Amino acid sequence: MKRLAVALSGLLVLGGCGTAVEQSPEQPTFYLSMAHGGARLDAATAASMISGYRQNNGLGPVEVDPDLMKIAETQSTAMASRNKLDHDVKGSLAKRLRAGGYPAAIAVENISAGYHTLAEAFSGWRDSPPHRANMLAKGVTKLGIAASYAPNTKYKVFWTLVLATPDQPR
Repeated sequence: MKRLAVALSGLLVLGGCGTAVEQSPEQPTFYLSMAHGGARLDAATAASMISGYRQNNGLGPVEVDPDLMKIAETQSTAMASRNKLDHDVKGSLAKRLRAGGYPAAIAVENISAGYHTLAEAFSGWRDSPPHRANMLAKGVTKLGIAASYAPNTKYKVFWTLVLATPDQPR
């Protein structure tokens, strides 16, 4: 019986040699570079990463909110177009939330630039006390995140993360 098992295993291995197609494992989306035109940030992966981090610190998860996604995109695009890392490049966060029709009970924002991947941006925020505090803000339930590529700028990629809780349940 043991010989039969070994023989069958050998046949399966040999049989696979002639038709095997080598596939490389797909790269996780948090390692995809945003430093090229057409790059698309995976917001669900970002929400999962940040939710996991929050849960490891005794806090509730966050979920992607389409309105916060637009607000984050507007901020990242504005910073990229001006080659300027600045929370107020398009007005204060409170003003941008109002303009986006998002009445927030709680809202915090992280920005950064120069990180090419979501993993790098997340690590940078995690390792910076004020950014870490924002990611671990109590009571936030929603997230918007964006990365804007600007090839002719110093930083190349500009990031915005908005975490909030709506004033009214949505």
